[in-house]
Amino acid sequence: MGNWGKSVGVVLENLKLKIKNFPNLPGVYRMINSRLEVIYIGKAKNLKKRVASYFVKNQSSPRTRLMVSHISTIEFTITNSEADALILENNLIKKILPRYNVIFRDDKSYPYLMITGGKFPRLMFHRGSQKKENQYFGPFPNSNAVRQSIQLLQKVFMLRTCEDSVFNNRTRPCLEHQIKRCTAPCVGLISDFDYKNDTNQAAMFLKGKDTEVIKDLTNRMNKSSDEFNFERAAIFRDRIQSLRQVRLKQSVSDFSEDDADIIAISEDLGQVCVNLVMIRGGKHLGDKSFFPKNSVEQNIENIVEVFLTQHYDQKSPPPVLVIEQKFDTNLINSFFSLKKYPPIKIISRMIGDKKLWLMMANRNAKIALTQKNNEHASQVKRIQAFRKLLSLPEATDRIECFDISHTMGERTVASCVVYDKSMMQNKQYRRYNINNITPGDDYAAMRQVLERRYKKIISEDLVKPDIILIDGGKGQLGVAIDIMEELGISDIMLVGVSKGRLRKSGTETLFTSDGLILEGIDQSNLGFHLIQKIRDEAHRFAITGHRARRDKARVTSSIEEIEGVGLKKRKSLLVYFGGLEGVKNATIEELILVEGISNKIAEEIFNFFH
Repeated sequence: MGNWGKSVGVVLENLKLKIKNFPNLPGVYRMINSRLEVIYIGKAKNLKKRVASYFVKNQSSPRTRLMVSHISTIEFTITNSEADALILENNLIKKILPRYNVIFRDDKSYPYLMITGGKFPRLMFHRGSQKKENQYFGPFPNSNAVRQSIQLLQKVFMLRTCEDSVFNNRTRPCLEHQIKRCTAPCVGLISDFDYKNDTNQAAMFLKGKDTEVIKDLTNRMNKSSDEFNFERAAIFRDRIQSLRQVRLKQSVSDFSEDDADIIAISEDLGQVCVNLVMIRGGKHLGDKSFFPKNSVEQNIENIVEVFLTQHYDQKSPPPVLVIEQKFDTNLINSFFSLKKYPPIKIISRMIGDKKLWLMMANRNAKIALTQKNNEHASQVKRIQAFRKLLSLPEATDRIECFDISHTMGERTVASCVVYDKSMMQNKQYRRYNINNITPGDDYAAMRQVLERRYKKIISEDLVKPDIILIDGGKGQLGVAIDIMEELGISDIMLVGVSKGRLRKSGTETLFTSDGLILEGIDQSNLGFHLIQKIRDEAHRFAITGHRARRDKARVTSSIEEIEGVGLKKRKSLLVYFGGLEGVKNATIEELILVEGISNKIAEEIFNFFH
């Protein structure tokens, strides 16, 4: 056994001695490596017994053995109960994201349907923090479910969806009114009272009070008919028919709970999928599949507990949870209680309607997992073909690709996209605003982005790529080679991806820093497909960044050109009117209402745009 093996053995012995002094109390423990990184966080009813279990001689789990070999020290925090430990564990995992913990990462918060406050409320999609003056309905499993609901409510209740800046500046009804999806409150074609009634009915419908809404509409239809206002009565009649059709399509007639989440888990080839089916107000809103990170060799009970604590950490679950798998329900109920959530009924014995819906959720999970595994297998084949195409070693995995975007040299933006672990790593993408170069000088732009990127990687000891793809030919590749030499980086292959003589996808020529030139590559080659995919993604990411930068500059600069309008006035105008279009469409009388805008400046602004 070498010096490294001896040092690991000494560390383990020291850890075992340390654990003997751990308390027999509930709490949270943190496994820390030699680089002072927390690699695992766990909870325990008895800290001493739980932590000691990792150091038994016949540890059956290879993953646990690997983790233990990296532990340098262990810290712990005592809590009042196991449920308290569960909350602390969950908070620390979300903050630190240790490499060996099971993590359900949901990149975005759940979407909601929002009805704004104000005189004429607006229907809109919402994600993020919530304000008291607005009404929120959801959460929905995905954005499509929200947008379908908005379209439905437009058809039935004809509420507006336009921006306030557009609404406040309309002089005649828009297309939405013409196709009978808005009552045009912007130009006074509906009274405040009637619009408020329509808004209240839409809110009642979203709360699941369909019967009350239909009853109210029926009364209003009969009243209009009695008053010989048959045109108005026909509107209510059409709404009633539409609502009845919607209720027939959306209602869950074979499920006895109005509000419930049905949770199913599927395992295959070492991967796990958790499928969540959402029922709210007696309506099936859809489902969502989750793929936890670091789930290999984890038991199902642990996965269920982690999902429930992470998923419902910031939002209360519905009154009913349907879960077939066994887990510590007392612990989870204590967790919900400490979070001050209303009482939750957890159903695990499946009979009748619950069994049928769980079967559906299980099918969803299995299908999603099969698709995920098939996609992963396809990606593995691509990276293998990529290595073969460029004669690369088996360890080659991480690829970074760069592209430059500008319009006639204006607002140049460089992009860097990352491919690693057989997939695009969106969270690791970066954009760089390129400044202080001759407009249109792509070589200088490439030099600047590479220098900034890899100086930082070296100084902060970040993960280096195995391969760097450059969107361009010999010239751009030459720049990249020079930068790498200046920075002293010699262990990364550089590949230039030129569009070729025909200048179209599928005819690219590859130039490598080893002097290899690949032309006429078989278009069916999977490795070639991977290069094209990564290059196209870098191109897309650069273009969207450039357009955003260019449009922002044009919006601000157009107002700045007006004499007497400085930074403060420009900001006030954009905030007040909700953007440049609102400023353009404003009258002189409306412009005067903005703080700091005099009659003279208002006339200057109006004349500038008209």
